[in-house]
Amino acid sequence: MVEQELSISEKIKVFNTDDFGHRKFSKHYKQGTVVNESSQPANRAERAVMKDYLLLIKPSLSIMVVFSSIISYLLAPKVVAFDWKMVVLLFAGGMLVTGSANAINQVVEKETDAVMKRTAKRPIAAGRMSVLHGWVFAILSGLAGILILGYFFNWLSAGLAAFSLFLYAFIYTPLKKVSAISVLVGAFPGALPCLIGWAAGDDQLSLGGWVLFAIQFLWQFPHFWAIAWVAHTDYSTAGFKLLPSDKGPTKFTALQTIIYSLLLIPVGVIPYYIEMNGLIGLIIVSLANIFLVVQCIRLYRDMSVKSARRVMFSSYIHLPVVLLAMLFDKV
Repeated sequence: MVEQELSISEKIKVFNTDDFGHRKFSKHYKQGTVVNESSQPANRAERAVMKDYLLLIKPSLSIMVVFSSIISYLLAPKVVAFDWKMVVLLFAGGMLVTGSANAINQVVEKETDAVMKRTAKRPIAAGRMSVLHGWVFAILSGLAGILILGYFFNWLSAGLAAFSLFLYAFIYTPLKKVSAISVLVGAFPGALPCLIGWAAGDDQLSLGGWVLFAIQFLWQFPHFWAIAWVAHTDYSTAGFKLLPSDKGPTKFTALQTIIYSLLLIPVGVIPYYIEMNGLIGLIIVSLANIFLVVQCIRLYRDMSVKSARRVMFSSYIHLPVVLLAMLFDKV
């Protein structure tokens, strides 16, 4: 059989058959390269495993957490220039520690994840990854992240990272089924990335780091309660107690979001007075805080999932705007 010459972009399947016409194997010709089709299932399996690892560390959440740590590092007084090497190392260490915490969370909450629509496809809950595999990954990644922070920065930041990992994985995670106070407890490891970044850059826990910690600590309440409002049915089915009221989304919950967002306004002024940032930063931070308060007031007024979702997305925008405004106007 004579085959026609193949063009660069052309893909042709050629089948070798036995005397009965059964296919024995096939090859792909593409851009002058021969690829055996038998390798394709293996490649798909490798991609599926990599996707499961990404789901295990919750990349979108982890990146947001590490982002606040990096900005806090850059805001530290001793950090006077942008060093790509140190930023990448801080990102790697932070992602490993945060990924470890998220992996432990999925191991511990395997049964509850399986009954919630938005988490049922996570690798451990879905049975694609074993609990042992999850633990091994969590331990190795956690240790690697802590060692990176300790070796390349200082052991103060590494110790804070280890403490944050412990609080999130072993205190906050099991407490979610016990009491709504879990949100308060979880706000501490949730805000510690700011202190970790600040300590990594300044080698100490000075006032600026604590102010950043306070901002992220207060921000978490309207942010997380908005998420819990939107996902209330799923959370209730799984047995989680995350809203301030036992009766679910109520005026009391909406009022709490207003109170914590209001507290952000005076706290957001402090960086200007301790000379962390200038007047432009103060104005942007204040406007962002007022914007979040308005969204929380709308939630109180409307008492709807739509309004809760608006608070949730507003909070996603709010924190990066506040941190970047402080960084770009760093004194």
